[in-house]
Amino acid sequence: MAVTASSEPSGSGPEVRTTAGVLRGGREAGLAVFRGIPFAEPPVGALRFAAPRPVRGWDGVRPAISYGPPPPQSGVLGVARDPGGDDWLTVNVWTPDPDPAAGLPVMVWIPGGGYAMGDSSLPEYDAGHLAGSGAVVVTLNYRLGVEGFAQIGGAPANRGLLDQVAALRWVREDIRAFGGDPDRVTVFGQSAGGGSVAALLAMPRAAGLFHRAVAQSVPGTFFSPELAADIAAAFAAELGVRPTVSGLSAVAPALLPAAGDAVFAKTVQRRERWGRIAHRPIPFAPVVDGDVLPVTPWRALADGAARDVGLLVGHTRDEHRLFSLIDGVLGQVTHEQAETALRMLAPGPDGARRYRRAFPSASGEELYELVNADWLFRMPSLHLADAQVAGGGRAHLYELTWSAPGLDGALGACHGLDVPLVFGNLGSGRPAMLIGDPPSPAARELSARIRGAWTAFAAHGDPGWPPYDTGHRLAQLFDTPSTVTAYPEETSRLLWQDHTFPALPLLTP
Repeated sequence: MAVTASSEPSGSGPEVRTTAGVLRGGREAGLAVFRGIPFAEPPVGALRFAAPRPVRGWDGVRPAISYGPPPPQSGVLGVARDPGGDDWLTVNVWTPDPDPAAGLPVMVWIPGGGYAMGDSSLPEYDAGHLAGSGAVVVTLNYRLGVEGFAQIGGAPANRGLLDQVAALRWVREDIRAFGGDPDRVTVFGQSAGGGSVAALLAMPRAAGLFHRAVAQSVPGTFFSPELAADIAAAFAAELGVRPTVSGLSAVAPALLPAAGDAVFAKTVQRRERWGRIAHRPIPFAPVVDGDVLPVTPWRALADGAARDVGLLVGHTRDEHRLFSLIDGVLGQVTHEQAETALRMLAPGPDGARRYRRAFPSASGEELYELVNADWLFRMPSLHLADAQVAGGGRAHLYELTWSAPGLDGALGACHGLDVPLVFGNLGSGRPAMLIGDPPSPAARELSARIRGAWTAFAAHGDPGWPPYDTGHRLAQLFDTPSTVTAYPEETSRLLWQDHTFPALPLLTP
């Protein structure tokens, strides 16, 4: 294990000695920053579709100035870029003090993006503000889409999750060299990153690698092996190959995302076979395979799998509005679209009727937004807190209710608004468009409050408000001003209280 940092020669960047070799980083705003550090061998060639392998060591000093290339990924939102290499499995580290004796809390960020997109080099994930609060912050890349999550013959399931475990093992072995305390590691993530955090809580391979977890906007979508295999067969058919390691290995990594995007565009045609994920559409998710991921996170936590891990979990109020904008239906949801959403997503055989009765004054569009938000993010996040408490653990619950001023305020407290607030990057990256230009004093104050809560939780396990319980159901509402009150989505909670968020099945064999 690396426990020493070399002295810093005059005029050069900070150096640390890791298990694999010496790294030289840079200085930014009083922090030592190291980018593009490999935590596993490139998963290509003979290692393609395999579990990650430990990285080989190097001689001399390796520069750690530039981000590693992003993994191949979907371009459906127009953000995919040329990987420029195959060293996809890398981490980046921001540290206030690269001294092995510093003993600082460690925060490990897992980017979101529907398990199909994600790149730790995006400007919204620059961790300078968070690390400036006194934590060592690590951001990582993991395999996405077909490479990371397709259920294919001859390959382990959930390779993207296994990559995350490998990154956490790297943190366990090497973070002390960067000033971090390997016994105070918090994993945090949003959207698919939040779903990954939930999965890690349920994974035996991840046990003991982190001590606290922050799950932001947890998706409720976890696949059964049968559904995942059927989706993978659709990917392979799009390419004219078999859904096996040998079949898909004949396709260059850069070409696979296009097949995923093509299937993504046609999921509505498979609604009778794939069910709810064809309505949204969602072609990738962790697979409850019985091995890498034995059971769903909700069941695992209720059974006590993470009772010794502190949990901070929550969601935004208007989780679905951003997707309505992306889908081109914001402000113009039809009666038929609202009825379809209620029929497909509301829990129970009479779920649509119960939604209408529970929200009697809601318009069709409001019901559409509510049921989509509840099914995809709001209720899965709430149920994770419930499951943690049921299993004897401790949870803190929050909801972001501050309405985004950007885009003329049309998106409210939408999905992804928490990302710039958590990282403090209010003027850079795509999510910054939600904040407005220039960021208001209220936005800066709220961001500082949220960052303070996240870093306090990482350091001490207490974000600054009481733990959640099923009696009072207290939650922190992040707004201007912020308040602690009973969880405000009680009507939705009652509608979903008997739902278990099982692994999604294949409807027709």
